[in-house]
Amino acid sequence: MPTPWERDLDDTRTKLTGWLATVMPEASEIAVANLAAPSTSGFSNETLLFDLTWKEAGEPRQRAMVIRIQPTGFQVFPSYDLGLQFRTMKLLAATDVPVPEVYWLEEANTDLFGAPFYVMGQVKGRVPPDNPPYHQAGWLTEAAPNERAAIWFGGFEAMAKVHRLDHRSAGFAFLEAPELGATGLDEQIARYEKYLEWAARGKPQPTTEAALAWVKENRPRDEPRCLVWGDARIGNIIFDGTKPAAVIDWEMVCTGSPEMDVGWAIFLDRHHSEGINTPRLEGFPSYEETIAHYEKHSGHTVAHPHYYQVFAGFRFAVIMIRIAQQLVEYGIMNRETGEGFELNNTVTQLLAKLLDLPAPGATTGSFSA
Repeated sequence: MPTPWERDLDDTRTKLTGWLATVMPEASEIAVANLAAPSTSGFSNETLLFDLTWKEAGEPRQRAMVIRIQPTGFQVFPSYDLGLQFRTMKLLAATDVPVPEVYWLEEANTDLFGAPFYVMGQVKGRVPPDNPPYHQAGWLTEAAPNERAAIWFGGFEAMAKVHRLDHRSAGFAFLEAPELGATGLDEQIARYEKYLEWAARGKPQPTTEAALAWVKENRPRDEPRCLVWGDARIGNIIFDGTKPAAVIDWEMVCTGSPEMDVGWAIFLDRHHSEGINTPRLEGFPSYEETIAHYEKHSGHTVAHPHYYQVFAGFRFAVIMIRIAQQLVEYGIMNRETGEGFELNNTVTQLLAKLLDLPAPGATTGSFSA
């Protein structure tokens, strides 16, 4: 979904050029061209693309750049730490996890965009689309079955690289929050229980509340702890051909069981297929094959696949409550439709199916990012 606001790009270009001069003291003749918002820019943050040219020691230089701006409107998450995403990619640059090159983080001076932002390099390639979902339309529908399989497996190989890291040695110990629970799973359950309370605003959420109760009652114990990508899925990978060129969107990064990412990726793929009554494309490996491939590359055993798919569905359902409210706030849905959409959408429908719960109410809706 495009953002419901538009910037004055000429004014932004002028301000951006001036700001770049302050962070590039060795550069001269700095110029910003082709400044634009991509059509896929969403509500969770704002993105601008531009081409940067300059001279350094008399030599001409150029680089395609991306600006990610912290949201200033209606927020989907209770809090949003743009700097965390920047620092995560900065730390990952020293590992074998492919990430975009990050350059500058601006948290103090909000005069330029009205919010903190960072600048990173553009990575050439293609991303499997969410809108419409890749099983339904887009470039993957035109790919050969063996290419689809390579892309799908490549996503899980990139995920395995994240999970093979010693998160403490890599600098991610700061993500642990022992005050919320003894394990990473306990921490995340506590966070999303608070998130649900904040998002629901005192209104019953039958499917999501039932899922929370089930998740708490059936939680595995003594889970391993590693770096968790959070929003792990092929739709957050830039592919060069069939190879992952960059793993992006780290706004949900945390620590915990690697199965959090495995369950999230599978639940999102199920949402993009059976959740919208669309067959998976030919060539996509089965989930059993997927788990075996992931285990081979990660060294982790997936012991609780159903649990972590339900946990993924619960978290996504909480996020959907807030997305429904956001659609009302921006006038895309009226209040009555939006309140029905909070309860009954393609995410809660699939979640109810996983838990053998009664189907949500009569109002239906689908989600596109």
